[in-house]
Amino acid sequence: MNWARGIKNAALVLLLAAAPVSAVPRLDLSSYPKVAAGDRRWVIQLPGVLPLNPDSTMSTNSADWRVQLLVGQMVQLDCNRQMFGGKLRAVKPAQKGGPVIYRVTDVGQLASTRMACPADQPRRLGFVPMAGKAFVVPYNASRPIVVDAPRPLELRWRLWKAESQERPAQLQ
Repeated sequence: MNWARGIKNAALVLLLAAAPVSAVPRLDLSSYPKVAAGDRRWVIQLPGVLPLNPDSTMSTNSADWRVQLLVGQMVQLDCNRQMFGGKLRAVKPAQKGGPVIYRVTDVGQLASTRMACPADQPRRLGFVPMAGKAFVVPYNASRPIVVDAPRPLELRWRLWKAESQERPAQLQ
């Protein structure tokens, strides 16, 4: 009896091993221009289906969502505020309907306030985002978000979802 169960389990393992694996397809970035010397290319492939959100006040329509791009760098932090400037711009595609690339340019030096920190406060490694207003792009799961940034910058992102409830404005 046990040997029959063992054969069934072995057959199931073989069947599962032979089944096609549902892997994330490799991104084809061949239509994108080459990365400039000294830059690194960061790619965000947004999921087409997100897990259900238990918060019913948030919209489940991806047309109501946005992606915030956060360009920054990892630095040793103390009690002071660190910042640096730069520009993040969309580069229009060469041909109509082609891919959009976002480029980081005009990166300034890391600046810091110069307060005296308590002697017992240890320094820590932290992410310092580029100063300026938030850079937000539409949520589109069919195309990757591609950002070219000079070293040592890196890219992080946040998903913004709108509330599902609309509120009336007041007419004055």
